[in-house]
Amino acid sequence: MPCLIALFALISPRLALFFVLLFSNWIDRAFDGWVVPVLGFFLLPWTTLAYVVMYSVGTREVLGFEWFIVGLAFLVDLGSYFGGKRARD
Repeated sequence: MPCLIALFALISPRLALFFVLLFSNWIDRAFDGWVVPVLGFFLLPWTTLAYVVMYSVGTREVLGFEWFIVGLAFLVDLGSYFGGKRARD
């Protein structure tokens, strides 16, 4: 499953999140409710995907280096927003 997620993530993180939702229960295990995953899907897809993967492949919590990966994904999300704005100007 992680290789398939990585393949879909190269195309689109939202597509990868959609397939993770359909074919596994990783999102249910990583988050308690539905509000945070829905907001993450629309606002911070790379961060949400990284958190779900780090939670599921690790010790069922995000610790240490896994937070570094989630932080990098957050920077990628921010870069896509600010880089898009800079390209429009």
